[in-house]
Amino acid sequence: MFISRISKFPVLNNNLKFQCKLKISKSCKNTLSWRSGSDQQKIQRGKKPLASEVLTCHLRQRNLPYWTSFCVYYHDVINDQFGVSYFNWKVDGKNYQILRTGCFPFIKYHCSSRAYSDLEVENAFYTFLKCLNLGIPTLAYGIVSWFMVKYSEDVVMIDGTTVKVYFLNKETPDAMY
Repeated sequence: MFISRISKFPVLNNNLKFQCKLKISKSCKNTLSWRSGSDQQKIQRGKKPLASEVLTCHLRQRNLPYWTSFCVYYHDVINDQFGVSYFNWKVDGKNYQILRTGCFPFIKYHCSSRAYSDLEVENAFYTFLKCLNLGIPTLAYGIVSWFMVKYSEDVVMIDGTTVKVYFLNKETPDAMY
């Protein structure tokens, strides 16, 4: 588990079955809980999946590609990776370096299969740049993306629901670039 010094929001290891417990309460709301030191932290959620779950399910659905780049609408997910720009993400033993940005109305992910490396300095640098620019370039990127999105795909979540992800370009399966 990685906790960003900037945001203080934990980024979960996406191997959910080993790191987290998914509990269904009597009120039919999901509670995703995990341990961070001695503190028990919880995210209450209704029917929306976590953005990290969409990321993991998308990579699995694509059979762990060498790379992929996609957008998901903010209103379709719970943004549990807020404040984290560049990080490692392990799915079924394969490490991805994820470049993530909030570009309203989307969350944009660029995923590359690479060996694990410490990305703390790069993450702080990218987050600093976003703050320095007041988020204006990311907002412009989101608005332009809104008009340029040409392709979409339904990602099937663990519970059987679907979340639509969007692509600016059609991706070729098993492409290296």
